[in-house]
Amino acid sequence: MHLGKAGHQVNRKRVQRLMGFLGLAGMAPGPNTSRPHPQHKIYPYLLRGVNVVRPNQVWSTDITYIRLARGFAYLAAVIDWYSRKVLAWRLSNTLDSDFCVDCLEQSLRAFGTPDIFNTDQGCQFTSDAFTGVLNSHDIAISMDGRGRASDNIFVERLWRSVKHEDVYLKGYVDMLGLRLGLTEYFEFYNTERPHQSLGNRTPVEVYHTASGGGARIVDKFVERKTTLKIGAAPVSCATGHHLKLDALLS
Repeated sequence: MHLGKAGHQVNRKRVQRLMGFLGLAGMAPGPNTSRPHPQHKIYPYLLRGVNVVRPNQVWSTDITYIRLARGFAYLAAVIDWYSRKVLAWRLSNTLDSDFCVDCLEQSLRAFGTPDIFNTDQGCQFTSDAFTGVLNSHDIAISMDGRGRASDNIFVERLWRSVKHEDVYLKGYVDMLGLRLGLTEYFEFYNTERPHQSLGNRTPVEVYHTASGGGARIVDKFVERKTTLKIGAAPVSCATGHHLKLDALLS
């Protein structure tokens, strides 16, 4: 979509063919950035089945690693679910909670407070330093289920975009180059890059107009409750289907 707006007549198949010709492919996963702490409180996941209908209703954060010439850098970002706008981001060469707290506080200073803030169960986010900031602003805390990356799918998609559209192409050597490069990329991501899920609008446009966005995590694991009524009354299921009594008995 971005190439098309820039005047290049290309489609997905042509891009895939050119990537194959150039030998470009995805990279394997690296360090685990979500290690839990056994003594930290874990909060329930609050977003399954919730319709996100406005900016600042739900924010979330996560950490990903970026491979440098020597070692790794760790990137944290806060994203608004409704608009996909990146509200703040921070880099660190260690996996302590300080840079995550700093990223959170910058988001709150710049954009106010969300109703719900979602994280995974990594020790950086379950720490008193991080949850204390959320509690002090009366923000409801939500945490992903163990092993359920789909609970925080919008940040996972952000990481994929950052790495495939910038990091893997530029091969940053050090933190300085990475910081400069990501500054440019996140500006592009927020203000220029069209998003298919937003009707090909940008996150900044959707965030400020409060229209054209939205999000929902479908509850695929809800218990299927069936209520059977005597006579010709329908049977209502979690799937929304209605079955007659004689159909059930046939």
